[in-house]
Amino acid sequence: MTWQPNRLFLLLMGFVLAVLPTTAGAADYHHVHITASSPSEAVNWYTEYLDCQPVADRSDAAVCDGIELLFVVQPTMGSTQGTGVNHIGFSYADLGAKMAELEAIGVRGSGVRLQRFPDGSTLRDVPGLFKIGFIFDPWGTRIELVEDPEYLGFHHIHLSAEDPPSTLAWYRDALGGQPASLRGQLDGLLFNDVWLFASQHQEGTPATTEGRAIDHIGFSVADLDSEAEAMNDLNVRFAQQPIVPENARTSAKRAFIHGPDNVRIAVVEAGFAGVATERDRVNVAAAAEPYDTPQTPWGEPDLQGLWTGNSSHGIPLERPRELTDVDILTPEEAEARRERGTLGSIWGYEREWRDTTLGYVKTAPSTQVAMITDPPNGRMPPRTARGEELAAQARTEQAEIRSRPAGGPEDLSPYVRCITRGLPRMMMPGVYNNGLQIVQGPGFVAIQKEMVHETRIIPTTPREPVGSDLTTWLGDPQGRWDGNTLVIETKTFNGRAPFQDSSDHLTLVERYTRVGETRLKYEFTINDPTIWTQPWTGSFHFDLDNEQYDLVEYACHEGNYGMTNILSGARAQDANSP
Repeated sequence: MTWQPNRLFLLLMGFVLAVLPTTAGAADYHHVHITASSPSEAVNWYTEYLDCQPVADRSDAAVCDGIELLFVVQPTMGSTQGTGVNHIGFSYADLGAKMAELEAIGVRGSGVRLQRFPDGSTLRDVPGLFKIGFIFDPWGTRIELVEDPEYLGFHHIHLSAEDPPSTLAWYRDALGGQPASLRGQLDGLLFNDVWLFASQHQEGTPATTEGRAIDHIGFSVADLDSEAEAMNDLNVRFAQQPIVPENARTSAKRAFIHGPDNVRIAVVEAGFAGVATERDRVNVAAAAEPYDTPQTPWGEPDLQGLWTGNSSHGIPLERPRELTDVDILTPEEAEARRERGTLGSIWGYEREWRDTTLGYVKTAPSTQVAMITDPPNGRMPPRTARGEELAAQARTEQAEIRSRPAGGPEDLSPYVRCITRGLPRMMMPGVYNNGLQIVQGPGFVAIQKEMVHETRIIPTTPREPVGSDLTTWLGDPQGRWDGNTLVIETKTFNGRAPFQDSSDHLTLVERYTRVGETRLKYEFTINDPTIWTQPWTGSFHFDLDNEQYDLVEYACHEGNYGMTNILSGARAQDANSP
């Protein structure tokens, strides 16, 4: 909310509202539609932190002072900022106490992020109005908290408009909001004690709300058909005429209209209770239509492009014990799984920089239960006696290292030292930096992984192996084409960047197969007879994204400031020890 009212602006806006023609009708606020990776987790978040209440018999809705928040599973194109709906607002009797409560909770785990003002504070007192503060929910919705005892609970929706007076006039005309002035300082419209405000958009035209954190806002009317006729007379543009949606919970109708400033608006009939989504379980092994892989000019399968593993983030390596009899997750279960892995990390490094700032759209998460496909139980095979011995030894060594300050870089992992993540770990999807770029030339394939900025050069024509005496972090690869599949066999690892406690006797076989225009299947087979009683295989997929994804520089290198500070801190601790 921009709290720097211009008196002339307010007078002009009051004049515009006073001379509006007869409205189409009197609507009430009905809902705010929020895109969330997990509706059930979103309900819990708004219940716990903003005092909303779950809706009975539904896992995708919460009610906040009579206004419903509806959460729908779909990838978000980014936060509300920059769109025609800048934020929503809640009012509390003691905002100082509320902000202190949220700040004490912090970001980690909960996803409560506070927006700070230029002076570093999270709370500002607006003379003549009230105290204000801003937070973000985990899915990018900007939320203003105000201290307005007269209107407690869900307080307002704040629009970002090219022409705020005209925008408010349109809502008054089309939906029947009542012109009013909040404490004589901020003019807007009242819809049954909930405010609608509009501020000047900073530059250009606001981005569409569709697909963003707030996809649309909803209003309810008594008779949608008659109201639609009146709206048509006012030249309101309909995106969807009144219908009873498929799988609707009631017989009440719904329509979508185009609001000013690219705001998507739902208008629903009294009694509308949303749509029941079918989440049938589908077999992951369902047959797919054969894909005709494109060819390079020199006649090899073309795997080139920028691929991301974001949709596979969250898939566990092994099948969870509680999912023994589950073939595939529901979309909501998959979203919840990915979200749990994101909220506990650095809150959204990926979301903050790609999703929110850059408007990056993540693909829907994979519903795959686990990576391991062989053995059929989805678990790693038993270890050999030597494998158990080495694993126990490694645990003991790591425990000893963790029990004391680092004695030097050698006490830290190759990943922390920015050397490598090793194979196949470098291929695994994580909470960020999931880009993968493939470039081909006659006889070679180059694979660059965004995480740690590692590049592999793979020969695809036969060559002499380097020999067992020369071992490396990423081993010695040999590639070949098996039909449309790139097969890479890698040996002679140095064993210093192990995968699941693998040894230097590891043989890794990878298979890259383009199974659709935008999908790349990645399969890996681990064969280490020193550690496991049999080979085992896992797989997941990458998605092509040449349009919006860019590899960012992973500026990590051995000897970076983090390493320096860790070691200098340890030395200072040693010096101060008795």
